Amino acid sequence: MNTIAGKPHKQEPTIGGSIYVQPERIEWKPTRFDKVMIKVLYENPEQGEMTCLLKLDPGAYIPFHKHPELEQTLVLSGSVEDHDGLAQAGDYIWRKPGSFHDNSSKTGAVVFAVYRKPNIFFHAASGETTGF
Repeated sequence: MNTIAGKPHKQEPTIGGSIYVQPERIEWKPTRFDKVMIKVLYENPEQGEMTCLLKLDPGAYIPFHKHPELEQTLVLSGSVEDHDGLAQAGDYIWRKPGSFHDNSSKTGAVVFAVYRKPNIFFHAASGETTGF
């Protein structure tokens, strides 16, 4: 038992404080990138936060982009690669705020990704855009 202002206080669980998501019930949605699909598990647009599953078909390519904040990725199946290396199922990657890279998958992959702010993509024809 905790105390508040010196008086005993029994802590209670927050009803409705846990949100359960069943990813298998969410449909894959296309992104603006060929061969890349997404399932959004959590999103807070005001803060720019997003947790998602990304599915990259064999030959998928995510173009050059910047991570304004920390990015975290867990490879669930297949493999993804960038200039720093190859990550396979079970590998975890985190990218530093302000880092730049592109991503590809020769084999196809499913990854669990956590973003604190949307990626900033650089397209020769259209300049900067954010998000998937």
